[in-house]
Amino acid sequence: MSPFIAEFIGTCILIVLGAGVVSNVSLKNTAGEKDPKWILITIAWGFAVFVGVFITGEVSGAHLNPAVSVGLAMAHKFDWALVPMYVLAQTLGAMFGSWLNYQLYYDHFKATSDENTIRGCFCTAPMIKNTSRNFLSEVYGTFFLVFAIFYIAKPSLQIEGVDQIQYGIGALDALPVGILVWVIGMSLGGTTGYAINPARDFGPRLVYAILRRKKNNANWSYAWIPILGPLTGGILAGIVFNLL
Repeated sequence: MSPFIAEFIGTCILIVLGAGVVSNVSLKNTAGEKDPKWILITIAWGFAVFVGVFITGEVSGAHLNPAVSVGLAMAHKFDWALVPMYVLAQTLGAMFGSWLNYQLYYDHFKATSDENTIRGCFCTAPMIKNTSRNFLSEVYGTFFLVFAIFYIAKPSLQIEGVDQIQYGIGALDALPVGILVWVIGMSLGGTTGYAINPARDFGPRLVYAILRRKKNNANWSYAWIPILGPLTGGILAGIVFNLL
């Protein structure tokens, strides 16, 4: 990466995230404009990533996201053979976590009549339904997530029984990754709720569909976007990183 390209990329990211947060809190029908709790939500998601990464970083690399695993593999920094196992573990972990949340807040779920609010505790939905732009939003947010992780993550990780592989997110890198997720949420998450993680959306959406099957409101027609959008963003981040 030449100094010219580095300055171009750095300034572009500065404006994307800076202008993004202004847009999120100022424009009509964004999550930031409609929900005064959005800052709290994005802070908590950022710290949730921090905690998850800090605990697991030295063991698995703490991808916690199929788009991260696929993006790292696309950049030749993670073994493709490990990707299916990681994606399965991430999805099952997301399902179990959403089930635990339902148990904790069970009485409050019962007291809530708006089914869209209940579903929002499990999975994402667009603020304005526009398939192509909703898809682009998930690609966009995940691209910046994975691209930045390439420059945050430790260069190597040893997993027992496997030859040394390239990339994990070490425990000391947990805080920068948490801050990264926080700023993406504040700046880029106002259109779709920033799933930026197929496991985070699909696993809890499936749990919602099972627990609330009588309501039949899992919005499966939208569910492919927070799966394929983040995966596409992760792949593109890997490609761009290789080109640079």
